[in-house]
Amino acid sequence: MSIHPSAVIDPRAKVAVSCKVGPYCVIGPEVEIGDRCHLVSHVTIEGPSRIGRHNGFFPFSSIGMAPQDLTYAGEPTRLEIGDHNEIREFVTINRGTVKGGGLTRIGSHSLIMAYVHIAHDCFIGDHVIMANAATLGGHITVEDWASVGALCPIHQFVRIGTHSYIGGGTTITRDVLPFSKTAAERNTHAFGMNAVGLERRGFSKERITKLHHAYRVLLASKLNTTQAIDRLKSEPDRGEDVDLLIKFIEQSARGVIK
Repeated sequence: MSIHPSAVIDPRAKVAVSCKVGPYCVIGPEVEIGDRCHLVSHVTIEGPSRIGRHNGFFPFSSIGMAPQDLTYAGEPTRLEIGDHNEIREFVTINRGTVKGGGLTRIGSHSLIMAYVHIAHDCFIGDHVIMANAATLGGHITVEDWASVGALCPIHQFVRIGTHSYIGGGTTITRDVLPFSKTAAERNTHAFGMNAVGLERRGFSKERITKLHHAYRVLLASKLNTTQAIDRLKSEPDRGEDVDLLIKFIEQSARGVIK
């Protein structure tokens, strides 16, 4: 194991021998770190936390700290992080709370840029991008392949749908539709489908066409949301992506941005 002499590692921590721990890093008890993780310098990781393989932590990131919740009373809540994530400078990720299930979870293959905050009891999927200073309140779900722009504050209990894109500086107070582009322009609206992102991820022309039609019905018709959903349900061969979109809207507790 490559450990800088200035690093402090609690003897109760479990760090794989293939890891690199740079200057002035602090690893607390009840922390497990998998193979080939790299802590560049000045990284602090507290537990209970379990971290997978091939993760990079950049200077002054604070991982697995106690939740910023007034009801937290020191319970042994957890943080879990998957594999192949890049966590940049000054990122803060908090453990869960008992009332929220006791767990904050980060998936795999995600880029979490500088100054991002991920609060207690958040669930982040795979292949997520969170740009600089995006801020998640507690109990937020960010589904696979979503991109959250810089300086975006996200209200607690919100859900960010799969393959969605949120423009920088957008305040999010309700659920964000899967496959959508959502951005602030005076008021916050969904501006159609995230077609460029879907093409880059290998969506076929047929899948994109079906989603494009669904978004026209949702956003460009004179139907309200309930009427638009009923119309989409009545259409044959709408495809799994549109079914996912319909299910997302029907399960939304806070309403969706249109």
